[in-house]
Amino acid sequence: MKEVTLKIPEKKYKFFMELIKSLDFVKLDKGAEDLKEQQLESVKRGFEEMKLIKEGKLKTTSAKDFLDEL
Repeated sequence: MKEVTLKIPEKKYKFFMELIKSLDFVKLDKGAEDLKEQQLESVKRGFEEMKLIKEGKLKTTSAKDFLDEL
């Protein structure tokens, strides 16, 4: 079996994955796809937390306090 690595534009990724899943002779490496989903979820959570911080709904730690803890 051969392996191929592709770089797909973000806006075409979902379409490409649906297309590739429809081919019965293609096996997807679920680990790579799961990792990408986890990374996207992490970035989304980060933006949500930043929004809450800006709205004053989430408390932060100053850089000095953070460094003092180390």
